[in-house]
Amino acid sequence: MLFRDPLHDGAADPVAVWNRQAHEWWLVYTNRRADAPGPGVAWVHGTDLGVAASADGGRTWTYRGTLTGLETDWGRNTFWAPEIIWHDGMYHMYVSYLKGVPESWTGCARIRHYTSPDLLSWTYRSTLDLGSQRVIDACVFPLPGDTGFRMWFKDETHGSYTYAADSPDLYTWTPIGPAVTHRPHEGPNVFELGGHYWMLIDEWRGQGVLRSDDLEHWERQGLVLDTPGTRTDDGGIGYHADVVVQGETAYVFYFTHPDRDDVGDDGTYRSRRSTLQVAAMRIVDDRLCCDRDEPVELDLTPEP
Repeated sequence: MLFRDPLHDGAADPVAVWNRQAHEWWLVYTNRRADAPGPGVAWVHGTDLGVAASADGGRTWTYRGTLTGLETDWGRNTFWAPEIIWHDGMYHMYVSYLKGVPESWTGCARIRHYTSPDLLSWTYRSTLDLGSQRVIDACVFPLPGDTGFRMWFKDETHGSYTYAADSPDLYTWTPIGPAVTHRPHEGPNVFELGGHYWMLIDEWRGQGVLRSDDLEHWERQGLVLDTPGTRTDDGGIGYHADVVVQGETAYVFYFTHPDRDDVGDDGTYRSRRSTLQVAAMRIVDDRLCCDRDEPVELDLTPEP
């Protein structure tokens, strides 16, 4: 077990980012309220973005609170699945936003753009127009040849597939259409390892693995984190992942519902609580492999 949220016990959808000002690694995550008694799926809405910090390369993590200054509207609203990247002296965050605390999986969901010099003071920049009123789970990665950036995201109005958009500057985005459509999924995450681009997608049965040489054409390669692990609170499939590459190893940060059985969410705290985990992935015979039971003692190095 890597980390449990000490307030609501519902840490999910993590992104790992190096805090250049504090000289710490941060996990910023969807702060689900596993202890909330509300109706339906209200417990996954009305969420803030929680923060856990590590000053020792990821070996130990301390809860620090939630990100503030993101609200532009009154009341309690919903923030999900942050993506944070550093570019040209600024942090850029793309976060899923829903107004209010819905009781069902319905309603408008958009991706908002914020910037910050220090991960603490955030400036709202825009709500992205991505051609759909129900888009979540942004992932951003630079295009080859310093030609701009691509964003991948889940479009719930188009089959819950991964769609994409391009930007020359991280501020203006142009939708370019579907990217991965073989089955419904969410939470795309793109990284580079061993001379290839890789994408993980949450197929709700483990993480689907895709490989590309150009960020355009994606070859499916099966699943990782699809069978239960034996470590504490790792006894279930791995959900919505983020990846930090260090040398020849890709560390995958994900979350589990360790007490959930085949029934799924039965309305109890036990079935709703979630835990953040980490595992090591490596390329073996040109395939991305992960032994989630391999002991991992993180020693993440600072990013430039």
